[in-house]
Amino acid sequence: MSGTPISPRMLKGAIIGMDKWNPLASVVVFQYNPDTITRRLQARSGRAGGGDAGARSDAQRLGGPPQETISVNIEVDAADQAGGAASAVGVHAPLAALEMLLYPKSAFVIANMATIQAGIINFIAPEAPLTLFVWGPTRVVPVRITEMTITEEAHDNLLNPVRAKVDLSMHVLSYYDLHPTNPGWALFLVHQITKEALAVTNTGWSIANAGTSLKLF
Repeated sequence: MSGTPISPRMLKGAIIGMDKWNPLASVVVFQYNPDTITRRLQARSGRAGGGDAGARSDAQRLGGPPQETISVNIEVDAADQAGGAASAVGVHAPLAALEMLLYPKSAFVIANMATIQAGIINFIAPEAPLTLFVWGPTRVVPVRITEMTITEEAHDNLLNPVRAKVDLSMHVLSYYDLHPTNPGWALFLVHQITKEALAVTNTGWSIANAGTSLKLF
């Protein structure tokens, strides 16, 4: 008796916002994994100011890890969401979860207004939650969302969005950007070590396949 083979379950990407007041302030699991992800890496030069001699000596120095930006397009559709919330408010909930990663919490806003009315002008701006971009077991990186474009493509009779696309631009936060006490500092370091291990694996594969024709110098 033959049966249809069961295909392995595909992992889903996610964006997770964490802060010390609420460890899981916002969890957005992608309803559909994006077909494409665009990553842009810009080298961080370690070149110092000075004359030509200094410029030549610093030409190959690195000031830190590259500045990396990630762009993804997320799609949400109420028709494919489980539960009754989607039928009542459409895709407002997942959109709100993403948007709140860019908002200061209302409690901080109210507290700051109270201090201003009490005559205390100086106050500390609230810290954004640590946002993680999760794309498989080898890519969990801290990011800061720099831009978000939401396109609502369909609405129900109460004008709730029932289908939408979200274009996200994210700046990857490395140990160059974060304090060593921040959990994201260690997360990025693990991410880099994983890349280094993958690069070594690729080198071994390349040498094995190139054979004696490989000449480095």
